[in-house]
Amino acid sequence: MRFACQTGCTKCCRLRGWVYLTEADLHRAASYLGLTPAEFEFQHAIRYRHVFRLRKLPRGQDQCRFLTAEGCSIHPAKPTQCRAYPFWPSLVASRARWSLEAQFCPGINHGPLVQINTARAIANELPRAFPTLRCF
Repeated sequence: MRFACQTGCTKCCRLRGWVYLTEADLHRAASYLGLTPAEFEFQHAIRYRHVFRLRKLPRGQDQCRFLTAEGCSIHPAKPTQCRAYPFWPSLVASRARWSLEAQFCPGINHGPLVQINTARAIANELPRAFPTLRCF
């Protein structure tokens, strides 16, 4: 498998959907932004019984709330879900899904070779981080 983010590409940050958070994500992003975890959660996240995720922007703005003209404003502290992309379990497990995703993501099938065991290890982070979710 080959993958390298392409300079200037923010397609994955513009998808409709949710960005789920772990407690470690919360602490890392809060620290990066100079906020307490409680402040970050109040301003940027929402917690439900089994799900913790970033708040969406107002209707009609489908991109991630941390996407700016320069790219991800919290890139060094980005959430686990974002760090793992495109090595999500559903994509790593299926050549067909990987190829289909390559039609969306210009970094797939470009860049250095990522050994399958490395890709699987990254993919395995998601079910461990989000045991109640089956969306990856």
